[in-house]
Amino acid sequence: MSDGMNMADMVGKMMDMQKKMSATQEVLAAKSVTAEAGGGMVKVTANGVQRITGISIEKEVIDPQDPELLEDLIMAGVNKALEEGAALAKEEMAKTAGGMLPPGMDLSRFGL
Repeated sequence: MSDGMNMADMVGKMMDMQKKMSATQEVLAAKSVTAEAGGGMVKVTANGVQRITGISIEKEVIDPQDPELLEDLIMAGVNKALEEGAALAKEEMAKTAGGMLPPGMDLSRFGL
């Protein structure tokens, strides 16, 4: 009988963890980071689930004769914002999962 209880406990803990992870995803969707490129000429905002939520471009950087510069700045800003969003997500998920893991269990190989 004790094996059944252990399995039931484990299933219950997994369901609790799934609920907490879902709640963390909702929190991450509400959090945002803003990255800059070109000394702030391009600003890109992303949320914690790595979705771009805004792009701001200063008029001075818009040059019809040099579209490649603007493209490079946008790409740099987007990549930086996504990296920062991923770091935010990793931190929040580690907090959520950390309290439910057995001591010494490391999730870093899973990207957490």
